[in-house]
Amino acid sequence: MASRGFIELLRIADLARARKSERRGGKEFDWQGVVFEIGGQRLVAPMGQVSEVLSMPEYTSLPLVKPWMLGIANIRGRLLPLTDLSRFLQVPSRLSQMSQRKVIVIDHDNMFSGLLVDQVLGIEQFTQDQYRAEALEPSSPFAPYNHGKFFKDEQDWYVFMPSLLAQDLQYTDAAI
Repeated sequence: MASRGFIELLRIADLARARKSERRGGKEFDWQGVVFEIGGQRLVAPMGQVSEVLSMPEYTSLPLVKPWMLGIANIRGRLLPLTDLSRFLQVPSRLSQMSQRKVIVIDHDNMFSGLLVDQVLGIEQFTQDQYRAEALEPSSPFAPYNHGKFFKDEQDWYVFMPSLLAQDLQYTDAAI
């Protein structure tokens, strides 16, 4: 069972790597996010919109819901709707076993939901000057939830906003 402690462990591990590589060198980080992968696409969600990361919990299936709605899990006495983000976005998952995948929990403006993703890679920190207001291609299934990117280490780190997903009526209406 994972909890908020998992995100804290990711943060501490990142701080340890920073100290070891002496990355601190007076550089202030303006933004940090949880890096995850889904369907081969690496994305980063703002730390303030991810409340925790879980291993796949046991859940109860629900009748008369769309195929991407997996069911409901009891997480410390709170009912968490679980959705398969790859099925919702119609992107094939790279992992065949659900038990290997992770759940990103969003708890934002009365939206409490678990997003099943392929993997969570850790926490990444960015500076303001690394941000670019460049979006994913409009044909990308991630485009409606994208808010620019960071360019760091010769890589694009596209920002996935769970708050935009929570506003999508296709996502919030899971009933058949």
